[in-house]
Amino acid sequence: MSYYIGIDLGTSAVKLLLVDELGGIKNSISKEYPLYFPNPGWSEQKPADWVSAVKEGIKELVSGFDATLIKGIGCGGQMHGLVALDESDEVIRPAILWNDGRTEKEVDFLNGVIGKEKLSALTANIAFAGFTAPKILWMKNNEPENFSRIKKIMLPKDYINYVLTGVHSCDYSDASGMLLLDVEHKRWSPEMLDICGITAEVMPRLFESWEVTGTVLPEISRELGLPSGVKVVAGAGDNAAAAVGTGTVNNGSCNISVGTSGTVFIASDSFGVDKNNALHAFSHATGKWHLMGCMLSAASCNKWFCEDVIGSSDYASEQAAITDDMLGRNRVFFLPYLMGERSPINDTNARGTFLGLSLDTSRADMTQAVLEGVAFALRDMLEIAKSLGIDIKRSNLCGGGAKSPLWRKIIANVLNVDIDLPLSEEGPGYGGAMLAMVGCGRFESVSACAASLTGVRATVSPDPVIASRYEEQYNKFKKIYPSLKGLFKELR
Repeated sequence: MSYYIGIDLGTSAVKLLLVDELGGIKNSISKEYPLYFPNPGWSEQKPADWVSAVKEGIKELVSGFDATLIKGIGCGGQMHGLVALDESDEVIRPAILWNDGRTEKEVDFLNGVIGKEKLSALTANIAFAGFTAPKILWMKNNEPENFSRIKKIMLPKDYINYVLTGVHSCDYSDASGMLLLDVEHKRWSPEMLDICGITAEVMPRLFESWEVTGTVLPEISRELGLPSGVKVVAGAGDNAAAAVGTGTVNNGSCNISVGTSGTVFIASDSFGVDKNNALHAFSHATGKWHLMGCMLSAASCNKWFCEDVIGSSDYASEQAAITDDMLGRNRVFFLPYLMGERSPINDTNARGTFLGLSLDTSRADMTQAVLEGVAFALRDMLEIAKSLGIDIKRSNLCGGGAKSPLWRKIIANVLNVDIDLPLSEEGPGYGGAMLAMVGCGRFESVSACAASLTGVRATVSPDPVIASRYEEQYNKFKKIYPSLKGLFKELR
């Protein structure tokens, strides 16, 4: 028997899995770390906090197990974050995260001056505030001393891999979200590097997600209680890793994630770009490609409303009063743009908004509106896919929000598709462990691994009556943002 460690480096916590060669999860450990908001719309973390959490987590994860059986480690992680290292590989400043909105000027420069058409030709994508290239330009414009010290640029999970192996690496799926990769030809774009004022030497070496980048350093092995020679694979961005973990690897298959952020992920055997760039065209951890839409606030909307606004951490109780006859009949709407929004509107000024409140509005009405607002925003992204001729009949669903039976039902009916719940709820971490299995030779390919280890445990199908009511509600919802777009900019 062999063991593999899967790491899910999230925004609020890292989750680690110990998985056996048959795909059984033998142990799981979660470690939280702080999230910092130095200014409105800014979002940062200290990479040292990630490292401490991962190290302590691995020690606890393997405690009580025969650690000599551990063969490989694979990491899925939050995308786009800028980790800048100096000549001694020391972190220069806190990492600027995926949901940080400080780069409005840089995004305007890239999309307006460099031009969306040129960006799409170079990278298959346009600039969004969360992407890494605008953050590099922001550092150049606002922190020139720090910028001048940069000797290596990394993404969050790649920094963890560096600490484990001493190798500067990045996989294609995660690199796709930097706006520095020529996604079609799988190479760093010289033109984009030049635009950002950096050189190829600053960038890590590129790998496929299952490829072994190195082995755990001897001193790290001793510190963590691991055997010598444990292999570390390149890993994947969290959404690609989650797609692997849910078996979303075949052409046209779809995975929806409702975590801190929300995503619609569509696997593709061929490279293709949405002509309006409302969906991202990225590499997949399978070695192929995918289209993805990302909303910045998903389950975090419900967490914010329950914990920070009404002071409750009992999500199930808050949802208990919402019955089937209430679905599709709510008079309250919610825009889930608490951190601005990426897909499909690309607007850092957008903000969360309740609409339709009255004196008889109940706590349950507002809770329902938050759940529905996230589902409507997911529908926005699915509509873009439909406009490209992609007909999604069903989708996997993962992430913390997928644990709510009510939210699953709302999503199935708002999207009017069958929602499949995967055997494993551990998404990115499980996908990371699967990639490690492929890298260590347990399976010959990611697809073969997914065929063997993933499956569906239950399906939630839409109710025609409820879906019809939600169709009318969605048609109202999609009018709200265009009506408020100008006001959001004024308020900013």
